[in-house]
Amino acid sequence: MLDDRTTAAHPPEWPTAYPEGYAVVDVETTGLARDDRIVSAAVYRLDARGDVEDHWYTTVNPERDPGPVWIHGLTSEALADAPLFVDISEEFAARLDGRVLVAHNAVFDWSMIAREYARASRTPPVRQRLCTIALSKELGLPLPNHKLESLAAHFGVVQQRAHHALDDARVLAEAFRPSLRAAARGGLRLPLLECRPLTEWSPGSAAPAAVIGRQASYGGSSGYAGSWRQSRKRPPCPYPNPGRYAVGGALKQGMRVAFSGDTSVDRELLEDRAIEAGLHIATSLSRLTSLLVTNDPDSGTSKTVKAAQFDTPVIDEAAFGQLLRDVEPADPVPAKTARPRAADG
Repeated sequence: MLDDRTTAAHPPEWPTAYPEGYAVVDVETTGLARDDRIVSAAVYRLDARGDVEDHWYTTVNPERDPGPVWIHGLTSEALADAPLFVDISEEFAARLDGRVLVAHNAVFDWSMIAREYARASRTPPVRQRLCTIALSKELGLPLPNHKLESLAAHFGVVQQRAHHALDDARVLAEAFRPSLRAAARGGLRLPLLECRPLTEWSPGSAAPAAVIGRQASYGGSSGYAGSWRQSRKRPPCPYPNPGRYAVGGALKQGMRVAFSGDTSVDRELLEDRAIEAGLHIATSLSRLTSLLVTNDPDSGTSKTVKAAQFDTPVIDEAAFGQLLRDVEPADPVPAKTARPRAADG
């Protein structure tokens, strides 16, 4: 493991390929679904070597019930006079501009931010993100789990108000600084992923019933029926399943492919490419699944756990992208033998 506890001194040689600045972000939301909203946001701006430049915090009126108040502590009354996201989007963008977005489980924070900007018909000025969970794995930190409190405890950072966006962002900024410097000392390549802004928004589309059900479980009536993107029904794969992918071999049309976790390319775009190549997208993993694509095979998600149980082949997104360039055609389906007609008689 790298020596990650030295926080005072900068590494003698800083990697020239490292970013010029970071925006450590935390957002609290009404829930986890695609049509949930941001209720508060905080940004700590850091320079190239992880030192704090300034910080910013705001509550946001989600235009619906606030969701799990017992987690973030923000009631409808507290948010009634808060600005709408469209009103703070310019200031938020200025905090992100030209920086790498850093967050703990960054795919979630980025997804919520991207959806809010899509609703506001604007584009957030951030092109890369860094997940501190992925960075802690690269550093080999001996953490018992991937919770922010565990990362904070490792670096001796004291949490004061867990699930308060400003304090969570402060804690993460203080834990990110020694992580960044440890990575620099070791000459590690930072696990940066691309941020692709969303451009689709249908304010009149109804939310799926399952999503509405999850909102109702928070104990309030949503009153919000919009969805950031309509769900799409994919056409059935016209090819039979040829079986499992052989590691080191080629993909073949009809293979059942499942995805798990964060991807640098927008998930739906990646799935579209797979479908165009003749593959079947599996929403769950079973013994019939040919391949699991994930950038984090040790994440412990239900799909990675089942892949281990079923001995399903696992590859990362980069390898999958290479394989998509040359997918073998499906085996021809043998023609049915015509049954002889009975003689006239």
